[in-house]
Amino acid sequence: MPAIFFGHGNPMNALERNATTGAWAAIGRRVPRPRAIVCVSAHWYLPATLVTAMEKPRTIHDFGGFPRELYAVRYPAPGDPDVAAEVAALLAPAEVGLDARWGLDHGTWSVLVHAFPAADVPVVQVSIDETRPPAWHYELGRRLRPLRGEGILLIGSGNLVHNLHAYAWGRHAAAPFEWAVRFEARARALMRAGDHEPLVAYESLGEDALLSAPTPDHYLPLLYVLGARAEGEDVTFPVEGIDGGSVSMLTAAFGLG
Repeated sequence: MPAIFFGHGNPMNALERNATTGAWAAIGRRVPRPRAIVCVSAHWYLPATLVTAMEKPRTIHDFGGFPRELYAVRYPAPGDPDVAAEVAALLAPAEVGLDARWGLDHGTWSVLVHAFPAADVPVVQVSIDETRPPAWHYELGRRLRPLRGEGILLIGSGNLVHNLHAYAWGRHAAAPFEWAVRFEARARALMRAGDHEPLVAYESLGEDALLSAPTPDHYLPLLYVLGARAEGEDVTFPVEGIDGGSVSMLTAAFGLG
């Protein structure tokens, strides 16, 4: 199965039909039906590594100030406690908790409502431990790589560039900031070259990186997907573009074909 990083952007994408959501739907049609989906979402960011292990994860509306229609969205995909236990075993010796409280946040379901609209594929979420450095998260991605050979789709959901302080919140279209364009171009080139070390140590890439990822939460899901990349595997970018000047919608896919 592929390993895919989705730039999920605005939660309203769950309701909208646009070029980005159309591309997500096309990806879902291209991927052979997964046995399960394991997702690392930017929005489960706390001081622990947890895996959702319930049979019926709830749909979490982890945002505020959006139209009522968005809060009515439900993504009733089943969970899979057996896959959750397998994820925990693969991540050893990292301490992993089996969680029965969280569910699926919008980092996961806002993409999956388009990619797998029937909500009939089991979904397991993995949290991001905010106390750990980037290299630790990359290593966890490497440990999850065997899932791909077992019919499990591994995805990360965040944004390569995610600076909400610079985001154009009005209705007018905003030109991308030059620093966002430069950092995205550099990251794409490094992914094409299979050169992961600078992407793991992204804070060393200068001011463009610091402006593009002022907090780690939306960037780190990419490192899980990079870690799960097979040796010599090419990358494709089925979704491109920068929203509001400072949020990259880039999707990076490995093994999509």
